[in-house]
Amino acid sequence: QVQLVESGGGLVQPGGSLRLSCAASGSIFNINAMAWYRQTPGKQRELVAAIGIIGITNYADSVKGRFTITRDNAKNTVYLQMNSLKPEDTAVYYCNADITYCSTSGCGQRSNYWGQGTQVTVSS
Repeated sequence: QVQLVESGGGLVQPGGSLRLSCAASGSIFNINAMAWYRQTPGKQRELVAAIGIIGITNYADSVKGRFTITRDNAKNTVYLQMNSLKPEDTAVYYCNADITYCSTSGCGQRSNYWGQGTQVTVSS
């Protein structure tokens, strides 16, 4: 059983900053890619940023230069530092992870997991 638990969302004024965290727990053998997505009502979930196991990152054009994704492999945690926030960044943010896990039959099975989502609202 693997869980992703997010924290750090909230209300912030335009130009402000927030830091999201997502901690993975459970029978984890290895965490491969980790990512943050966001979704607004009536729209598809979109990729915000992703980070590979050795730290290679990828960002949506809309957040380049403002958001930074990092990970702490010792803590099984991924972070999203969001600076210079804009009203259009308002969304529910979801953590995603590609995890190799252990079960009663051994370690090596791989699956994709989602967090429960955290609301980010940018408004004055």
